[in-house]
Amino acid sequence: MDEPQAKRAQRAWSDSVLLALVWRYATHAAMVGVALLNERRAAPALPDLVLDHLPRVEWIAQHNYHLWVVCYVPLALWLWRRDRPMFLRFLWLGGVLSLLRAACLPLTGLGPAWGPDANAGASAEQLWNAWLAIVNPLTALTGDAAHVALTKDLFFSGHVASTFLLWLAARHLPRLGPAALAAHALVVVSVFLSHLHYTIDVVGAYAITYALWCWAERRRAPVRA
Repeated sequence: MDEPQAKRAQRAWSDSVLLALVWRYATHAAMVGVALLNERRAAPALPDLVLDHLPRVEWIAQHNYHLWVVCYVPLALWLWRRDRPMFLRFLWLGGVLSLLRAACLPLTGLGPAWGPDANAGASAEQLWNAWLAIVNPLTALTGDAAHVALTKDLFFSGHVASTFLLWLAARHLPRLGPAALAAHALVVVSVFLSHLHYTIDVVGAYAITYALWCWAERRRAPVRA
């Protein structure tokens, strides 16, 4: 296959929304699997200068996943309608971001930001059942598997990274950009008020997501002589 044909073939698969959605789902499922394996390892809780001065709001903690879904999914679909090429880039980069998160989780070994280390030593059967419940969109939304089984998927924050990436992808659009920024801010507030993550997890999410975005933008930029 000559170079023009190779480029056309690459464009064909990278321009498929279906393939991009499959990629995004598969990388999310892989990341959840790594996160659950990491739950088995005992890890210490750490002091946090921000969380130590913030109250934990129980109802926000119970519904932080639902809040993220409401702030993420409708705006992502809106992006699809307004700018299909950008939506595709958002999905492909989102998958890369999930894999980066999967790589970071076992490297950090942080204990829960709130509550006991309840999943240390969890059995393979418990982890498998939790994985099935979390990667199934229906049970993930209607059950509490993610809330119970994922207590140490900390560095870096997926809530913050995913909604920040969505804003980066949507910021050029007049109405969607401000809406994505407001939704992202709401998610960040919910992360802190639910004590879902350490502050360093939030900082790391910004650093890694923006670095990935800049890398992708640089690859797209035309080469100047």
